[in-house]
Amino acid sequence: MTRFSPAELEAARDRLIPDVVADGLKVLFCGINPGLMTAATGHHFARPGNRFWPVLHLSGFTPRLFKPSEQAELLTYGLGITNVVARATARADELSAEEFREGGRILDAKVERLRPRWLAVVGVTAYRAAFGDRKAVVGPQERTIGSSRIWVLPNPSGLNAHWTAATMAQECGRLREATQS
Repeated sequence: MTRFSPAELEAARDRLIPDVVADGLKVLFCGINPGLMTAATGHHFARPGNRFWPVLHLSGFTPRLFKPSEQAELLTYGLGITNVVARATARADELSAEEFREGGRILDAKVERLRPRWLAVVGVTAYRAAFGDRKAVVGPQERTIGSSRIWVLPNPSGLNAHWTAATMAQECGRLREATQS
């Protein structure tokens, strides 16, 4: 992996990262917003401590552990990636409540257009902020967007100490099983 200086990472602030999407996906995974490493590389969930890619593999969604640079290969498995808020920041707490609400409106329209079977939001706090559901918990949600069901997954950031890679993979595995029914 390329090493970036603090100045190079800071220069990536506010960059927009293209979604990895197609119509009719099985699952559209939705992060909170790109971090600076993601913005610098142009690859989703690129920070080395982020557990998204290992959890995706451990849960059975992918046959092997992908690198962030291989993100486009997800489309061959019916999987995609987007974010609630498009702009890159060092930390999610740099985002305003209005950015989350606006991101929820944009995400709603995107899901209506792309029609994935499942929208999987990685981070219960982001889901709550984007969709105004303060009582949401990890797991399947009653709310739908058109015909798309919603599942909230734990945030795969290395900062989320409440969940291990193994327990995240179990929850993600529950979603994978749901996609097969």
